[in-house]
Amino acid sequence: MTTISIGGKMKNNNCIFCQIIRGEIPCHKVYEDENCLAFLDIHPIREGHILVVPKKHTPDFYDLIDDDFVKLMLAVKKIAEKVNEELRPLKTGIMTMGFDVPHAHIHIVPMQETTDITSKVLLEEKTASPIAKELQSMAEKLKLS
Repeated sequence: MTTISIGGKMKNNNCIFCQIIRGEIPCHKVYEDENCLAFLDIHPIREGHILVVPKKHTPDFYDLIDDDFVKLMLAVKKIAEKVNEELRPLKTGIMTMGFDVPHAHIHIVPMQETTDITSKVLLEEKTASPIAKELQSMAEKLKLS
């Protein structure tokens, strides 16, 4: 695993989230600030499923320095409020797993059922693959200015 330092922040050259942050891979962005980036999951559990990632490559969220953790969670709160306002789910849930990508990230899921973030089957077999037009439309709806 190769890491490089860009602007004082460690980046993992092969990490897909680092590539998205650097703009090498496109995403359907809904929020960005100097510390984090939020974009739609391309295999959502529910429509409007968002990933919030710190710009500094850190494998696990609990390894973030306290200040970066607080900034990440404040962004998560702001984005979850927007999801709640726009999509009106029964509940807006958050979770962290990190099995697929070794870069700290938080999932925001507009929930319609309790199993949306608790069912092992849903988490292991996320198969929804919305087309780019659907993702772009949802990104515009959930974009924070």
